[in-house]
Amino acid sequence: MPVNTNKKLFGTSGIRGKIGEEVTSNLALNVAKALATYLGGTGNVVLGYDTKTTNKMLDNAITAGLLESGVNVLKIGMVPTPLVGYAVKTLNADAGIMITASHNPSQYNGIKIWNSNGMAYTPSQEREIENIYYSKEFKEASWDNIGTIYHDKEIKQKYINNLLSIVDIKPGLKVVIDCASGAGSELSPLIFRMAGCEVVTVNSQIDGFFPGRNPEPNEANLGDLMEVVIATGADLGIAHDGDADRMIAIDENGRVGDFDKLLAIISGYMAEKYGKNDLKVITTVDAGICLDESLDHVNGNIIRTKVGDVNVAESIIEENAIFGGEPSGTWLHPDFCMCPDGILSGLRMAEIVSKKGYLSKLLDNIPNYSNIREKINCSKEDKIKVMENMEKLLTTSFDDVVDVNTIDGVRLTFSDDSWVLVRPSGTEDYIRVTLEAKTIENANLIRDVSVKIIKDNLNYKK
Repeated sequence: MPVNTNKKLFGTSGIRGKIGEEVTSNLALNVAKALATYLGGTGNVVLGYDTKTTNKMLDNAITAGLLESGVNVLKIGMVPTPLVGYAVKTLNADAGIMITASHNPSQYNGIKIWNSNGMAYTPSQEREIENIYYSKEFKEASWDNIGTIYHDKEIKQKYINNLLSIVDIKPGLKVVIDCASGAGSELSPLIFRMAGCEVVTVNSQIDGFFPGRNPEPNEANLGDLMEVVIATGADLGIAHDGDADRMIAIDENGRVGDFDKLLAIISGYMAEKYGKNDLKVITTVDAGICLDESLDHVNGNIIRTKVGDVNVAESIIEENAIFGGEPSGTWLHPDFCMCPDGILSGLRMAEIVSKKGYLSKLLDNIPNYSNIREKINCSKEDKIKVMENMEKLLTTSFDDVVDVNTIDGVRLTFSDDSWVLVRPSGTEDYIRVTLEAKTIENANLIRDVSVKIIKDNLNYKK
């Protein structure tokens, strides 16, 4: 059966869209049937969901699709995304489904599928699911061979115990945790307390309307957390996104840690923990140059891949890397599971602070570069048109380009080590511009030129 190349369900991180427009019960039903067909109409699939108000609706539709096709459903309820990846691996299931749109607002939802090793489905696997979905050639079980529903109530405790066994936080660290009323609201504060931390919570009541803040964990949405860290004299603040597969840290002065610097800190620490040279850490094309500097002391290597945690996971396996992550707070810990885990990421940041001192000093020890991230509204249809000749437009607009990388979008590196990346978002209707330079003046210049090119090209293509 040839792969359908004209239609796409999956973006950079699973299926996402607005409820009632792009994501419906019918879509969920047929995605489940497609997955069951891909699995041969047999086996066990772990099913979990985050706090969004539409999750039970999609949970029921997916359950029906799996059962109708002869596949058993292992329900684990409302959980963080990393627990689904962990459960698939721990329970020896054939696949996992997490119902989530991660950091997207309440009106969005989505579906992400996990392999038996706890890693997200690869793009090639997603294309096979898409092909089955659009062909509607689903396996159907007879009335006496439909799947069975099982409820696993023990996997949460196993997850907690395993997490606590691999971290070592000095007792007494005071941590403020902001879960955005998302899927980490129950487990993240509990696990930090069990790890020996004094915990204060913000926005950690479960609520799919996200009343406290937008679930995207960035500086614009973390004002309350920043204030509470200062007001309570905390050592550290931790913020999660809606499904808790991401983490961002706030220092003791209420300052949001730069994503690149946080990634550099954890990469250097993991290298020290492994205690050997020539280590490999995987990141994506939108990560900054401070990350490379974090591994200089161990002759470590940074390998960049496409944006998306599954691309990082694939490279971790291929390169036998010790760690991997994106500069969005999405970090993968191969010594635990191949699913991004915001709770483990937060625990490891707490471990670092408890042993190495204030996060502010750790951040300040990393060289400052001017980093700009912008996004330009662009529909799914226009993204393809705008990116068609982007490489040529960018390279001809700058005269000091020393490298062009087109593994994911277009990334230019300049003679002074500054760089810019233009790529279409895989989850939202934007074209993203990410860049870094040694001075803010140069960063602004690169930004202005790049944004003008995109907007001019967008208007021209329309």
